[in-house]
Amino acid sequence: MHLDPIDAAALLSRARSSDGGVCVFVGVVRDENEGRSTTGIEYEAYGSMAEAEIGRLLAALAQTWPQVRVEIVHRLGRLAIGDASVAVLATAPHRAEAFAACREAIDRLKTTVPIWKKEFYRDGSSDWVDPTRAARH
Repeated sequence: MHLDPIDAAALLSRARSSDGGVCVFVGVVRDENEGRSTTGIEYEAYGSMAEAEIGRLLAALAQTWPQVRVEIVHRLGRLAIGDASVAVLATAPHRAEAFAACREAIDRLKTTVPIWKKEFYRDGSSDWVDPTRAARH
């Protein structure tokens, strides 16, 4: 959890030379959600609780895929349209495991880690987004 922009290239550079499958997912702030034009979002989290939950998530992924290495980076604070808000790196000897672990990591992150998202709309209004609703998209 951090305030600095996500450097996907730096994340990708941490893949090992023995990894034949490297999967990187980067979620970016979009300009629309459920038919409403947005101008940006803000993420908040209870830091130590979110970090602990990410640790549990990574441990569970390691149990499911022992040969896969997963890293997760999530931003906090106010983000503009197009900013990267989350990145997941999954590396494995083969692509199938890397894809599967990356997908599970982002899906579980959205439903288990206490990160709250507030959307700002073009009409000047804003709303906190239900994380379970956001996880379906």
